[in-house]
Amino acid sequence: MYVCICNAVTQSDIHREAEDGVRDFAELQARTDCSTCCGCCEAEARHTLNQAVHAVQTLNLPLTVAA
Repeated sequence: MYVCICNAVTQSDIHREAEDGVRDFAELQARTDCSTCCGCCEAEARHTLNQAVHAVQTLNLPLTVAA
């Protein structure tokens, strides 16, 4: 599912970034441009990143989401 339509960033993209070590929203924006255009997706993008980071830190499981 697309989280940021403006920059074509999906849930899978955000999960992949968390698996690759992204831990904060500013870093996610720098690496994906997520929520750098209109900003409408910021709340959902932050929520998705927080869930992904939590899962990586506590479960240490792969988070790839089927698109």
